[in-house]
Amino acid sequence: MQTRLIPMSLSKPVVTRFAPSPTGALHIGGARTALFNWLFARNQGGKFLLRIEDTDRARSTPENTAEILAGLTWLGIDWDGEPIHQFERAPRHAEVARELLAQDKAYKCFSTQEEIEAFREKARAEGTSTLFRSPWRDVPSSQHPDLPFVIRIKAPQTGAQTVHDAVQGDVTVSNEQMDDMVMLRSDGTPVYMLAVVVDDHDMGVTHVIRGDDHLNNAFRQKMIYDAMGWDFPVMAHIPLIFGPDGKKLSKRHGATAASEYQALGYPAAGMRNYLTRLGWSHGDDEFFTDAQAKEWFNLEGIGRAPARFDTKKLEHLSGQHIARTEDTDLFAQLTAFLAKTGAPALDPAQEDLLLRSMYTLKERAKTFPELLEKAHFALTCRPITPDEKAAAALDPVSRGILNELTEGLPGVSWEREALEHLVTEVAEKHGTKLGKLAAPLRSALAGRTVSPSVFDMMLILGRDESIARLKDASI
Repeated sequence: MQTRLIPMSLSKPVVTRFAPSPTGALHIGGARTALFNWLFARNQGGKFLLRIEDTDRARSTPENTAEILAGLTWLGIDWDGEPIHQFERAPRHAEVARELLAQDKAYKCFSTQEEIEAFREKARAEGTSTLFRSPWRDVPSSQHPDLPFVIRIKAPQTGAQTVHDAVQGDVTVSNEQMDDMVMLRSDGTPVYMLAVVVDDHDMGVTHVIRGDDHLNNAFRQKMIYDAMGWDFPVMAHIPLIFGPDGKKLSKRHGATAASEYQALGYPAAGMRNYLTRLGWSHGDDEFFTDAQAKEWFNLEGIGRAPARFDTKKLEHLSGQHIARTEDTDLFAQLTAFLAKTGAPALDPAQEDLLLRSMYTLKERAKTFPELLEKAHFALTCRPITPDEKAAAALDPVSRGILNELTEGLPGVSWEREALEHLVTEVAEKHGTKLGKLAAPLRSALAGRTVSPSVFDMMLILGRDESIARLKDASI
């Protein structure tokens, strides 16, 4: 593996951050970015901070902020301290711009948008660079007009800049490609590039782990770090998530928001496992616990190639997590899912049966809706109305056999071995096998053709309820 240069000493306490813009729901790509930052901070015994980048006042809403926080909470990603709101720090951002101005590392630019666009149109027509070079860079303040101005940083004009990225390796850009970036607009408000740098510095962020679509921003932000004499954080630009077709994940591929996957019934543990594995690896390990993820996670395990979102793999991992979850914990997650989807609350009898059924429901269920479908027998009540497939299994012959079976159940020991013996005995008497009676038994007990084992259902429902359901079906 190639050695990746890291400019900041790892002996310094690690601080990572997730900085979403509340202009929409928490995208699954953002959720993975948050997860990577969280895991790295926890692995290093450091802090994981949350910053709401709400400077786009027209699109940033409290509702979106609440949804982002809810999505992180559902995923089990906890942050240290209170969330920081970027908009509230605008005076601090402007203060840094003015400090650089006072140090002659920035300057006032009086060029209008019309002048800048005219320059670019001329450059395009002549086939030259459209990178704007302000004529005000070296004009002394004594010659400044009394007009609106922006504050631009003085970019280095010769040489090159290198960012030592912990994922992408060394990335170098010629300073000839860098413009004198605007830091403060003419109305005194800071631009995003300035706000991000000031916030990261003031929050003590040591590692910036984000999507590689921000890689170019690193060079522009580095100019501010260098001008202020601040430590440049470790950069780790992770590849974006693609859909199965190799294009950037979007709504055309299906669900893209964390809340959508919650509503679809994926367990948070399965989602964490899958997103962690999406672009990061620890040998050949696919399934792992949170404790293992925190122990293993490092920046070296992040790949450079875009990861492809695969719903089948997500379902597979989710099924494994459901199967390995303790019954009481899984029951709590199920009831929370039902509440989230607006389903009616379970009564005490349903809760009792559901909890007692958990051991037989969680095998091979990939999502909560699948598990709840298997739990139908425990959540329904008499008289049971079978669905179309189940009703077809209850033909006159089957009903007659069920009637005979029902007559023998009151005297049998209510244990699996005894129940299996009785059902086998009745089946053989009618020249068939136990497996052939499974479909009508499922139909009678659950009203479905897909359910747990008929003997598990009988043991969970108990003697009286099981006999009553079989009598109803054999009429």
